[in-house]
Amino acid sequence: MSGISFAGERLAMNSRNRLKLGMFGSNCSSGLAATKVPERWSGSWSDNLTLAQMLDDAGIEFMLPVGRWKGYGGATDPEAATFETVTWATGMLSVTHKIVVFGTVHAPLIHPVYAAKMCVTADHAGEGRFGLNVVCGWNQDEFDMFGAQQREHDGRYAHGSEWLDIVSRLWTEEAPFDYSGEFFQLKGLQALPKPHGGTRPLIMNAGASTAGKAFAIRHADNLFTRFSTIEGAVEEGREIRRQAKDLGRALNICTGTNVVCRPTTREAEEYYHYFADEMADWEAVDHKSGVARKYGIQTAEYAAHHANRVRQAAGYGAHECVGDPDRVAGELAQLSEAGFTALALGFVNYIDEFPYFRDEVLPRLEALGVRERRSR
Repeated sequence: MSGISFAGERLAMNSRNRLKLGMFGSNCSSGLAATKVPERWSGSWSDNLTLAQMLDDAGIEFMLPVGRWKGYGGATDPEAATFETVTWATGMLSVTHKIVVFGTVHAPLIHPVYAAKMCVTADHAGEGRFGLNVVCGWNQDEFDMFGAQQREHDGRYAHGSEWLDIVSRLWTEEAPFDYSGEFFQLKGLQALPKPHGGTRPLIMNAGASTAGKAFAIRHADNLFTRFSTIEGAVEEGREIRRQAKDLGRALNICTGTNVVCRPTTREAEEYYHYFADEMADWEAVDHKSGVARKYGIQTAEYAAHHANRVRQAAGYGAHECVGDPDRVAGELAQLSEAGFTALALGFVNYIDEFPYFRDEVLPRLEALGVRERRSR
């Protein structure tokens, strides 16, 4: 291998904050929500550029896109208009200076030689601020568009391991090499240029199953996961970090949370009920849940509870953080104390809602000690 390595600055996302914050899903129409409210996120290119610069100026650490190839139907067809994530990331990186921007890549659909090259291109555009979010696949409805058949569950991660091994070697090795594995038999592999600055991009993976978590623990720098209770998240985080330590690896743990912040908790709760219940696009929610159940991501028992359907309408069933600035900051700080090092946030409309979050919640997070004070 060459002298290329992984830099601590990459893992820290160019930030000394104990709790890193990012924006999740802005590359998609409707963002994360399945709602009919007229102010829902457009997902337009111009709005994404405006948001990226707004986040960069505020010291937000990262942007994380959703890798989606078709929408979920219903009246609004959420995520039907979606930018491909690596070219999107390159655009966002070109107008910002500090923020890390991830690309979400489906390993079974993109050849590793091509993936290695396109990620390096984005990394140079951002002068070392690109991150790779690897997805090993789950939605056969989308794979049908490519004429691709998914492997059985654990086999997806075996394939992903080879795929990521090839990408990593292309990023690091100077001399041409052959690769012979279960899934790939490749000759004379080489790739130039290497990632920017002699260090490789951050790698993220979302793993929920035993095989998925094992893959992330072995290969990723950031494991994106969900949780049912804070107590369960604490215990799971300890076990994940123990397993990573046994492999001699450092691992950040990230989760998503949907934020509604208003001057009063009552206003926030009323708006949450309005957009995620009264105005939910239930046809889209049920379609999304049906796809998830079909491929073992969600159970029928889960989907039968109305509160869970509301959380799906709000954004992927993630933790909801709803309240006034004190309450929102307190809950985000609690997630930090529970062991999460990064939070990927969702809003109904990122540009409309982020300024209030920036002005009211970020200073409170600084006062709570989970983020450093910034000059304003």
